[in-house]
Amino acid sequence: MPSNLLSHHLRTLEEAGLVARHRSEADRRRSYIRLAFGALEGVVPGAEQGARRVLFVCTRNSARSQLAAALWQQASEIPAASAGTHPAERIARGALEVAGRHGLNLADAAPRRLDQVLGEADFVVTVCDNAHEELTGLDAVHWSIPDPVRLGTPEAFEHAYEDISHRVNDLAPRLLAA
Repeated sequence: MPSNLLSHHLRTLEEAGLVARHRSEADRRRSYIRLAFGALEGVVPGAEQGARRVLFVCTRNSARSQLAAALWQQASEIPAASAGTHPAERIARGALEVAGRHGLNLADAAPRRLDQVLGEADFVVTVCDNAHEELTGLDAVHWSIPDPVRLGTPEAFEHAYEDISHRVNDLAPRLLAA
């Protein structure tokens, strides 16, 4: 399909409220397109897939991936873990605070390296553009969630939490324990 025709159709879907687009935080050239929350609600259920464990990955493993794993524990019986391609020394204060406001406990969580955590049967979800673009050979679902640590505000962490929460609650019923 010619790029101008693709662009036209994507713009039409955006205007209809079915998809949302934003620029990559990693290289600023790529755009990520996702289905808008609730866009297809009630149409048809998504395909179900089996998973032994869900592994959430971001670069620093200090906010988004930690929040996603904690939210997953509330939404599903399938085990979850988180890891980073270049882990930080500790969980970001804003992540701890937003988790606390929502009844999640990240106090015992610590950033871990992807190569120390990744299992052969993991269902991998990258939650940041840098990790997604770094892990080109890894079969993973990608959620392009803006980095709240960059802004460092309570609002940024709250927005990331809400985005992750919606996505976790959408994915959890579609994965079956393998």
